[in-house]
Amino acid sequence: MRLALMPLAFFATLAVPLAHPAPACGDALRLNEILAGPARDWDGSGAYSARDDEWVEVVNAGPSPLDLGVYFITDADSVPRYAFAGTLGAGARRVVFGREAYDWERATGRPAFGLSLGNGGDAVLLWRVAAAETLLADAYAYRSHEAAPDRAVGRLPDALGEWQLFDGLNPYSGTASPPGNGCAPSPLAPNACDFTPAAGSTWGRLKALYR
Repeated sequence: MRLALMPLAFFATLAVPLAHPAPACGDALRLNEILAGPARDWDGSGAYSARDDEWVEVVNAGPSPLDLGVYFITDADSVPRYAFAGTLGAGARRVVFGREAYDWERATGRPAFGLSLGNGGDAVLLWRVAAAETLLADAYAYRSHEAAPDRAVGRLPDALGEWQLFDGLNPYSGTASPPGNGCAPSPLAPNACDFTPAAGSTWGRLKALYR
């Protein structure tokens, strides 16, 4: 797997956690939706896997295509879990599944755990390499109720909106923030919610969004 602009020697320097500065302002690539607790076959492989079916969605919020080769993602320990490659068009989305992260880790000779998103609470961090610096482009720390089976957290509207809990497949009745909005996760599709009950959605329709 080609790691555009980032040699393997770079990742070897990230064996220990990095300090977590504030995210860089105005970065075009943004975290958009996270599902840390899969309970079904989200990646369409034909089999459910707690490791492989976790996913993180990013979106290009900028007005032009974006070079993804300078970005990678980690969880709270700041150990690289997946490095992007290629380009992403303006307004386009990219979903990384746990299986892709696992395959990347194996290909780069790293311990292979996938995205390794904790179900008791964790964080997803998006990093950008700029010359000799590694900048935190975006980050979101989630709590345990946001990582319950088949619940996702995502921005509404996409890219720059407030984080909301998409609990249409597993309703949340607690009082922790964010509360559930009653809408279903939507990998590779716009985060949208009309606050109507999610019972009318089917798993077949959801899978069709990213096939």
